[in-house]
Parts: sequence; structure tokens; C-alpha cells
Amino acid sequence: MIRRFGEPLVQGQKYHLRAGAYAILPLDGRVLVTHQATPQSEFQLPGGGIDAGESALRALHREVFEETGWGIAAPRRIGAFRRFAYMPDYDRWAEKFCTIYIARPTRCFGPPREPGHSAVWMRPDQAAEQLGNEGDRHFLRQAFRLD
Repeated sequence: MIRRFGEPLVQGQKYHLRAGAYAILPLDGRVLVTHQATPQSEFQLPGGGIDAGESALRALHREVFEETGWGIAAPRRIGAFRRFAYMPDYDRWAEKFCTIYIARPTRCFGPPREPGHSAVWMRPDQAAEQLGNEGDRHFLRQAFRLD
């Protein structure tokens, strides 16, 4: 069974399945996260939705690059979770199926290309407190053995 985090399921609400790939990116005792300024300001694991016809790993590389400006290597799947959420950018309710990877950041190619995003390096304990959703926090704590 896949763990569920976040808001409870709203009875009668129609949800659209949205699969996504997200990365924990450790380097030199810190972890790379993204800050999304809008629609609400929050820190997130870099990643996002898997487009039609795209593999999870291709989406992971694309999303990390768009949201942080970094390339990655050696992604390894460490788990998955579900959460039900309203996605204001798409004006829809989604059942988000989030697959979490750990990968090595290799090179910064420049600033993030995704509007409203910035790349931020944090200590893992800081990120575990700052990340905007409970599922991201759970897997980051697990990856760094912070529990």
C-alpha cells in the first residue's frame, strides 16, 4: 500500500491522477531544494508532473533542470506517496502520485528556467522543517536518517 500524506480526500470531489517525479539532491552536507514563489510561497523537492509519453526519469531530469538549473546523475528510486490537492496552476483537483528519487547534482547550468522558482541549498535538518508538504519532509528525513 502506498502511503498518503496531506489533506484528506474530499467526498464527491473529482480528482485527476497526476504522476510526478521528485528528487532529493544531497551534496557536501547540504540538499538542493526549489523555492516556488507563486501561487503560494513554499520550498519543495525539485520535480513535477510526468508529461504524456515521457518516462519518469526523463521527467525527473527535465523538472530538476527547469526548477533549479542543475543537471543530475545516478537517480535511484527510494519510494512513493499519494496526496490529494488542488492545483491552482491548472485549476483542478489532483490525486498526485509522487515518486521520490535520490540523485547526485552534477553541474549548475544557470538559473532556474521555471518562472517563480529559485534554487536554494539548505542543511537537511532545515529542509526537513521548511519543505511545504508532509510527504517530501518524510522522505527527506528518511534519506538523511533524521528521525
